[in-house]
Amino acid sequence: MTELPKSDCPQENLRLMTEAAAGLIAEEDDLISGLSNLSAVIAAYLPDINWAGFYLLRGDVLFLGPFQGLPACTRIPLGKGVCGTAAAQHRVIVVEDVHTFPGHIACDAASNSEIVLPLYIRGELFGVLDIDSPLKARFGPHEVAALERLSAIIGDFLSRLD
Repeated sequence: MTELPKSDCPQENLRLMTEAAAGLIAEEDDLISGLSNLSAVIAAYLPDINWAGFYLLRGDVLFLGPFQGLPACTRIPLGKGVCGTAAAQHRVIVVEDVHTFPGHIACDAASNSEIVLPLYIRGELFGVLDIDSPLKARFGPHEVAALERLSAIIGDFLSRLD
């Protein structure tokens, strides 16, 4: 696949993003290849983002996984920053202004808003999907809903590999 279908409608692009992601990993059997392509799909479909990728849980630390963007923090303890907090609390966190989030870890100084979604394999925390934007309040309800659908698709992919 060299070209992804796109629309002029932002909500249609969110639907196309989840379809493209599902299609890319439908028969994928390698974790790194699958997550790498997923981060590329997110970067291709979500405008105004500067980082999209995965942190994978080992013990009580999230380790950097496949991503699109500038180099990033390689280890984040559970409970630290937006990623560690989302993982520790098992919930999606949307931060409209990362500079107001207590303990925010600034890997890219250009980031101003962030969304982090926990990922699970059969109910067990596997890691998080992390997306940053240079715009404040970048992630609205349509993006949150689409990314929650995408995280469910990713969870199915991860469960297949386990």
